[in-house]
Amino acid sequence: MTTTTGSARPPTDAVQPDPRRWWALATVATAQLMIGIDMTIMNIALPSVQRVLNLSGPDRQWVITLFALCYGGLLLLGGRLANLFGRRRVLLAGLAGFAAASALAGAATGSALLLTGRALQGVSGALLTPAVLATLAAAFPSPAERGRAFGIYGTIMGSSSGLGLLLGGVLTDYLDWRWCMYVNLPIAALATAGVLYAVRPSPRMAGARIDITGAILATAGLMALVLGFARAEPDGWDAPATLGPLAAGALALVAFVWVQARVKRPLLPLRVVLNRHRGGSYLAVFGLAVGMFAALFFLTFYLQNVLGYSPIQTGLGFLPLTAGLMAGVRAVSPLMARTPVRTLLSPGLLAIAVGLALLGLLRPDSGYWLSVAPVFLLVGLGAGWVLVTANSTATLAAGADSAVAGAMVMTSQQIGASVGTALLSTIAGTAAAAYGPPSAEATVHGFNVASLGAAGFLCLTAIAVFFITGPRRAQP
Repeated sequence: MTTTTGSARPPTDAVQPDPRRWWALATVATAQLMIGIDMTIMNIALPSVQRVLNLSGPDRQWVITLFALCYGGLLLLGGRLANLFGRRRVLLAGLAGFAAASALAGAATGSALLLTGRALQGVSGALLTPAVLATLAAAFPSPAERGRAFGIYGTIMGSSSGLGLLLGGVLTDYLDWRWCMYVNLPIAALATAGVLYAVRPSPRMAGARIDITGAILATAGLMALVLGFARAEPDGWDAPATLGPLAAGALALVAFVWVQARVKRPLLPLRVVLNRHRGGSYLAVFGLAVGMFAALFFLTFYLQNVLGYSPIQTGLGFLPLTAGLMAGVRAVSPLMARTPVRTLLSPGLLAIAVGLALLGLLRPDSGYWLSVAPVFLLVGLGAGWVLVTANSTATLAAGADSAVAGAMVMTSQQIGASVGTALLSTIAGTAAAAYGPPSAEATVHGFNVASLGAAGFLCLTAIAVFFITGPRRAQP
């Protein structure tokens, strides 16, 4: 097991910084913003998509699930490809693929083309994200600039979900749902120009090979888990469509770990996750995703179905989340170079837990400013605090493992989001059904129960992260 120092401080690097590094940051942050937006932009557009393309209920669900399935399942492979072919080449390939997939989905005349486009978006996103994080890690090795750079990146990444919901509402209401896909074309073009200008070509890693067995097991295992959790809410936890993928995914990942411990050039070297600070960061991001995506899911329904907000009003209602993120990033960035990781990650998780506890007190007649906005602010504050620290820590001094180490951050987030949405939606539905006949009161009661459970889980995660990332006890 390897260790790093107690703070998020990279080693001293005498190499002169790249004069185009801030342009590189703007470029890769734009690329990741596009991916983040696409995780939520179709949520509000779905009713319009279903009506225009005559989608069935299952097809409608797959518009969301396929993107998450391909993205989450292929991130580790994308990280290794960035090492094999170089960050710059993989960034360009991912951007071209994402633009082409978006054009295909936007021009869809039926469910087949739309679902194919969404799947290819996920594949392209899985290529992009690890290369994005590896590029940041290489461009900002110095302590002072690293905190600032990852702070900017964390703000953009964390606010992308709310921006996706807002854009989805505006584009669907004033233009057409297809523009929820076409909007990616100018963003991808801008990011491509930035990569060509600002991102230096990186050499292929000597002796790099693709661990085919590991790639198959990791991709199949992660995809199966995401699929199983996605089917849990509509089909139930005891349905074959849920249990089968979950069992297959767990077995595949157990086999994956066994293979990684034995092959010469593993897809995911176990030293990456066995490092105390990286392992704690991955656990923190998993917990963050459970809480954050649960809050986004519940409050989207609450604002539209209980308070009667329009799609655009709902998107605007998420702005305090971005304000909280910016505050969290601004607060944590200067601390990263001199503060132990454990005292950065755990408080961020506890801030999210407090926000979820407030969500547990929500009532059908609660006002937005006194009851909803504080939840967004606290969840955003904690998310910004954790995301910046985790992304910086995961790629800190990772060397040749930086791309796959960064990929594990987003893999943790995707699995956490899938688990949180499926498990907490089931808890909310069960609690609402036990409360009484369908009504706003029953729905909100279900949200309360699930949110309080999520708050408890975040508190336990914060404690676990605090001890995992602590200094190793001295040997007698």
